[in-house]
Amino acid sequence: MQPQPPQPSGPHSPFVAAFLSFLFPGLGQAYAGHRLRAVALAAPLVLVIALVGGMLVNKPSRDWLISQFVSTNVLTVLLALNGLLLVYRLVVIVDAYRLARLPAAVAPSLGSPRRRGNLQPLGVLGLLAVLVVTPLAHAGVARYDLLALDALNGLTSSANEPSYVPSATDTTGATATAGSTSTPGSTATAQPIPQWTGTGRLNILLVGVDQRPGDTSFNTDTMIVASIDPVTKQIGMFSLPRDTEGVPLPPSWPAAAYYANGLYPGKINSLWARAAGAPGLFPFPGSAYNRGMQALKGALGALYQLNIQYYVAVNFQGFENIIDTLGGVTVDVQMPVSDDQLPVPGANDQNLYILPGIQHMTGQQALAYARSRHASSDFDRAQRQQRVILSVREQMNLSSLLDFSTLEALVTDVKGAVHTDIPSSLFPSLVSLGEQLDLNNLRSLVFTPPRFAVECNNPALSCYYSLTAKIAPIRQAIKDAFTIPAALAASRARVQAEGATVDVLNGTSNLGMASNVVAWLQYQGLDAEVSTINGGHATTLGNPQTIITVYNGAEADLPETIKLLQAQFGVTVVTKDDPSITTQDFVLIETGTATPSFKTPSG
Repeated sequence: MQPQPPQPSGPHSPFVAAFLSFLFPGLGQAYAGHRLRAVALAAPLVLVIALVGGMLVNKPSRDWLISQFVSTNVLTVLLALNGLLLVYRLVVIVDAYRLARLPAAVAPSLGSPRRRGNLQPLGVLGLLAVLVVTPLAHAGVARYDLLALDALNGLTSSANEPSYVPSATDTTGATATAGSTSTPGSTATAQPIPQWTGTGRLNILLVGVDQRPGDTSFNTDTMIVASIDPVTKQIGMFSLPRDTEGVPLPPSWPAAAYYANGLYPGKINSLWARAAGAPGLFPFPGSAYNRGMQALKGALGALYQLNIQYYVAVNFQGFENIIDTLGGVTVDVQMPVSDDQLPVPGANDQNLYILPGIQHMTGQQALAYARSRHASSDFDRAQRQQRVILSVREQMNLSSLLDFSTLEALVTDVKGAVHTDIPSSLFPSLVSLGEQLDLNNLRSLVFTPPRFAVECNNPALSCYYSLTAKIAPIRQAIKDAFTIPAALAASRARVQAEGATVDVLNGTSNLGMASNVVAWLQYQGLDAEVSTINGGHATTLGNPQTIITVYNGAEADLPETIKLLQAQFGVTVVTKDDPSITTQDFVLIETGTATPSFKTPSG
C-alpha cells in the first residue's frame, strides 16, 4: 500500500494564531476553530481583569488596591505571579501555533498524537519572534517591580542610614549642671515608643537634616510632627523652632536625671548629635543614627504629650534633588520672601527674592524658600516649610512616575535622601490613609515667641539667640488642636503669626475682669497678660467703653490682631506714640463697664 502524503494544514496561519494568543490568551485557539479550548484558556485571565476593573470603578476599593503596591510582600508576590503568567502565556502561544498546523478535520485533546502539516519557515520564524518578544514585556514589568522593592527596602534599611561619626563634643560629659549622680555610663534602657495599631492617633516626626558635604555636623533644623486622626481624617502639623531650649525629656531616661530639672539645656537641633554620641544618657539600641532619631522622637513626644511612633528624615540636598526629578513644585506663596544671606554650599551667599502668588519652583528655589530666615520670623519659616511639604504631596503625579527613567532617578534620590523607621508592612495602610486626609481642615501650629517661648538675644548675657519653651501653653495648644472649630484654629494661626503682646488693665470695679479678658485673649491665640502698669488697674475707672490702644506704629504689623479685637470688643482701635513703650507690637486694653463678659471654654 502506497504511503499517504502529508495532509494539508487547515485554512489558518500558525503564525497568526500564535500572534493572536500573544495579544490575549485563547484568541489564537478561537481563530484555529477550537472555541471551547479558547474559553477555558482565557477564562482565568478574564476573571482577574473583571475583578480588578470592578475594584477600579469603586473609589474605596481603588484606593485600597493602589495602596497595596507599596507593600514589599505584595510586590514580591506580584513578581512571582508575573513569572507564572509568562510561562502560562508561552504555553498558550505554542499551543495556538500547533493547533493551527493541524489538518482541518482534526480536533485533538491536550497531549494526544497529532498529524501536522509541513513546517513553514516563515511561520517558524514568526513564532520564534513572538516567543522572544513576550518575555521582554514581562521583563519590563518585573523591572518596575524590582525598582519599587528596592525603593521600599531602601527607606527602612539600616544600610542606607546616613553615615555619622560623633564628634568629641558629642561624646564628652554633659555641659549642663547635673541634676543627680547619674552618669553617662548608665546601663538603663530607654523604653520603646508604642507602635501604631492602626486605630489610635498616628504621629510622625518629619525631620529636615542639614548635613553638608565635607561637614561633620548633623543639625536637625526642621522638626514637624504630623498628627493624624484615622477616624476623622484630620491632620495637624506642629513645628518647633530649631533654637528652642528647655525641652523636657521622658523621666525614665538617664538623661532626664542627668540634666537639671529633666530639661535638655541645649538647642533642640543639637539633641540628635548629643544623643548619637551618648549611649549612656540615651540608651537606645542600634546605631548612633537610630539613637539620635529615637531621642528626638521621645523628647518632642514628652513636650507635646504625644506618642510619636515614627520618623521620616530628609537630607536637604536630597530634598532638592527629589523636587528637580519631579519637575519642580508649584507653591502658593503667601508673603514675599527676601534674603541676601542665604548660604549655598560651594558658593557665595545668594540673593533670594520670591514674589507672592502662585510660583513654580526648582528644587533649589523650593529649598531656599523653605529655609530662608534672615528677613522673616520663625513662624513664617515654619509655615513655609509646611506649605512646601503639602504642595509636594498634592502634586505627586502617578502618570509621570510611569516613565521609567523618572522613576529610576526618583528611587535613587529617595534612597540617598530619605530614611524612616516606619515598618514596611504599614506602608499600604499609610498610603490609603494619606489619600483620605482632609487637607482643607489642616490644623497648623508653630511654637514661636512670645506665646510659646521666651526669646533671648543678648550677647552680654551669653545669650546668642535662643527660645526657652513655655511648656504649659504648648501642651494646651496641642490638646486644643483637634477640639476647637477649624475657623478658630485658622484665626489663632493668623494672630500668632503677628506676635502681638497684649496687656490688659481693669477699668471697672468688677474684680477679676482683667483676668477673664486675658483668659479669653489667650484662648484666641494672643500672648496676653494682666498688665503690671498701675497694679493692673486703669488710671481712670468707670469708662463705659473698652479702650484699645496700639503703640508706635505697630498697627501696620498687626492687621489680623486689630481685626479680631475690634470685632469682638465692638470698638475702634486707638493709635498712639509713646517713647516709654519699648515693647515691640504692644497693645494695651483697658476694660470698661460695657466690655463683654467673655467666657472661655474649659480644657
